[in-house]
Order: sequence, then structure tokens, then C-alpha cells
Amino acid sequence: MGLVSSLKKAFSKTYRTVSVAQAKELLASGAALIDVRSAQEWRSGHAQQAKHVPLDRLQTTTAGIQKSRPVIAMCQSGVRSASAARLLAAQGYEAHSLRGGMGAWRRAGEPVR
Repeated sequence: MGLVSSLKKAFSKTYRTVSVAQAKELLASGAALIDVRSAQEWRSGHAQQAKHVPLDRLQTTTAGIQKSRPVIAMCQSGVRSASAARLLAAQGYEAHSLRGGMGAWRRAGEPVR
């Protein structure tokens, strides 16, 4: 592999950024939703079907997330979820990042616990 090919691969986006509507479609077809925010943020409200796996924990374990189904990462605004999706994609997951995070989820009127 040449230098240009190696650089393209290293800097290419390995996950998809999805809207709330696209995330709902993925969830309806069996995707997992993980919330990578801190414990305090999680306690302040989270998507009903989300599993809490803080980003720092995701760096050392996938916490039982199955590779056989797509994974959507969610945070407060979309920055940490992009890091989580990149990390998961590097481990072989079909990974997605929720654009706009919990803010977008709430604005779309989606259920929050």
C-alpha cells in the first residue's frame, strides 16, 4: 500500500453520522443505542432504549455490545459520540454517531427517562 493510500485510509471516516430519524430507523431494525456521556449526564436524562457506556470505559471494553448489530453512539452534542463511533468502527462494528446528541433527541420529541 502506498503512502497516499495509507493516509487516505488513516484519515477516512469509518462511521456514519445519522439524524434522529435515521437513528430511529436503525433502532427499529435492531441497532443498539449507547450513551457515552458521564454518569451525571446520564442521570440528568437519557433515551429510553439507551445503554450507558461512558466514553472512557468504551476505550477499554465494549461492555457486551454485540458486533452482529449496528451501534449508534450518543452524547450531549455529537462530539464524544463521533469519537466512540470511530473507536467502535476500528474494532469491527458497524458504527454510527447521532448528529446533535441528546439535544437533537429531545428537540425531536423522543422519549427521555
